[in-house]
Amino acid sequence: MSEHGYIDLQVNGYGGVDFNSDGLGSADLHQACQALQADGVAGVLVTIMTEDIDVMSARLARLAELRAGDALARQLIAGFHIEGPFINPAEGYRGAHPADAICPADADKMDRLLAAADGLTRIVTLAPECDAGLAVTRMLADRGVVVSAGHCDASLEQLGKAIDAGLSMFTHLGNGCPAEMPRHDNIIQRALALADKLWLTLIADGVHLPYFVLKNIIDLAGERCIVTTDAMAAAGLGPGRYTIGRWDLLVGEDLAARSPDGTHLVGSAVSMPQARANLREHLGLGEEQIRRLTVENPRRAIGC
Repeated sequence: MSEHGYIDLQVNGYGGVDFNSDGLGSADLHQACQALQADGVAGVLVTIMTEDIDVMSARLARLAELRAGDALARQLIAGFHIEGPFINPAEGYRGAHPADAICPADADKMDRLLAAADGLTRIVTLAPECDAGLAVTRMLADRGVVVSAGHCDASLEQLGKAIDAGLSMFTHLGNGCPAEMPRHDNIIQRALALADKLWLTLIADGVHLPYFVLKNIIDLAGERCIVTTDAMAAAGLGPGRYTIGRWDLLVGEDLAARSPDGTHLVGSAVSMPQARANLREHLGLGEEQIRRLTVENPRRAIGC
């Protein structure tokens, strides 16, 4: 992985390629990596989202195999981000993750996923309140995997205990939660209260977070913030019809991927160059701060 260029910790697909497709081939992965490289990306974590454990394991194993056989993929893919299936199943918190595949955190199931990923797992997103005794959090932290809270409604106390057990990140803060929550005691405020102990990843497309909200979070916790895209197949291409896992989506002019009924965002079509432009034009950030959010902090967070 080059020392120069963007580092994106959550990429579900790119350049017309869905990393959560069971039909992913070597040419597909190479095409996506070429598109990422052309957009100035030096490293990504390919993200596999909630599905049946057997399906997730097969996808991870296939990706590990394809990466091993492609020099460009080995250069660009720093590892995998496993998002789910150990997340909060409640409506709103689970977001676009399929309810029938969500389950409580389980060490044996986690072991299966890690084995399928062939040592390439760098981040696991889970809900701390769904990890009994924080056993999986401890297991992952002991193995050097970054544990990230996401799609969760953990209490402040639960988050604090999870941090003590090894939790060190929060996935796409402000998303993976209901549109309406208690105005004071909610998962966003709890995460911000612990921002000195957590890396906070943020999607800078102006849709997942309105720009004024994005600015508020960065103003408060910028030293601990990381910009990611949560990109899906449309990233780098623009509006149109695409897939991500089970979803068949229409991406609009705002580059947001929405579920067919419009109730959920399902990844984004924003690229890192577009996110950088958004940070500069809509938030007024300088180049040094943008580099910290898109290059330096993600490197520090995963130790690369």
